[in-house]
Amino acid sequence: MAKEDILQQIEEMSVKDLADLVEAIEERFNVSAAMAAPVAVAVAPGAGGDGEAEAAAETLKVVMTGAGQKKIQVIKEIKEITGKGLKECKELADSLPATIKEDVSADEATSIKEKLEAAGAEIELQ
Repeated sequence: MAKEDILQQIEEMSVKDLADLVEAIEERFNVSAAMAAPVAVAVAPGAGGDGEAEAAAETLKVVMTGAGQKKIQVIKEIKEITGKGLKECKELADSLPATIKEDVSADEATSIKEKLEAAGAEIELQ
């Protein structure tokens, strides 16, 4: 498969599919999100179709489905991301699935997802 074909397929992906692709690349090639994220950011502005322009303008919701084994780290990340108090953040981590942040851009949602996953949480973008 030629590079141009791969790039064309990436341009046609939804934001969620692109985030899943980045995650799969991280796992397969043992690279960090910091190395993979610029690829997603570089591709996103290239969206050209009417439906794709709407998808790029849409806002997402970051939902935590699992706190993982490092729950304290996850709570600290939630506190940093949301600016909420420690008690509220702990309640979010205890009542899953929990919406961490709503109405965020695709770039911000991906960034939040990467931070929380690095702390050990399981995250979905909706």
